[in-house]
Amino acid sequence: MKLSLSLFFLFTLFLFTFAAEAQKRKLAPKAKFTPKSQPSETIGSAGVVIDESLAVLRARPSLFADSIQRMRRGRKVRIIDEREADGVLFFRVSAPPKNSGWVQSEAVFGKFRRGDDQRLARLVQASSGFDQLEIAAGFLEIYPDSLLRPAILLLFGDLAEETALRLSRDATRRLQRREMAASGAPLHSFYLNFVSLDRYRKLGIVFLFNSNTKNYHYEGASWREITAKYPKSTEAAEARKRLDSLKEKLEKRDAK
Repeated sequence: MKLSLSLFFLFTLFLFTFAAEAQKRKLAPKAKFTPKSQPSETIGSAGVVIDESLAVLRARPSLFADSIQRMRRGRKVRIIDEREADGVLFFRVSAPPKNSGWVQSEAVFGKFRRGDDQRLARLVQASSGFDQLEIAAGFLEIYPDSLLRPAILLLFGDLAEETALRLSRDATRRLQRREMAASGAPLHSFYLNFVSLDRYRKLGIVFLFNSNTKNYHYEGASWREITAKYPKSTEAAEARKRLDSLKEKLEKRDAK
């Protein structure tokens, strides 16, 4: 009898303990294990979209996510998050005035990431045509203190002068002499209003015009910056040569 009572008591105690533990498990919230993320120095930084080939703003951080828009070169953004996916790093950015989304990090350049000026300098060298001038102008705007600035300034001026000669041929071919003569306006005003100059003015490039030779010439701002700010650099000697040559070109008279 005593044995039966003892077994009954132990069995009752076991049921009570089991029920209490079950109630505790039921009431206690399930633990959520989230990976710890280290705060990045990139978050909150300002950047500029330069590489248009990678500048797709997406709804999610994935190369397969829906596209919101393709951002244009020069678009200013603010980085608010970052995440790796599909083998690349994505930045979540706010892109005023309205948009936000995820963009591949290599499309964006700024001062927030070490070595970005070197990366952008390589992109300048690898580009061609108007894109090369536009990307070089972006470099000069983003990195006023870069050690590579004198080299980019020299290249920028050379590219602008090459462009001036090409524009000279284009303008002479497209402007109609009879129409210019009929209007009574000065010859140089037609050339300095030539429609193809507009895109270069947006980059801050100023072209001068020699009415005698009917040629445009880059006015030399980038070369003068080199001689003023970096007089001891290897680029300074070359910049002085460019400025001397520019003076001769502007004073030149047509040999005909």
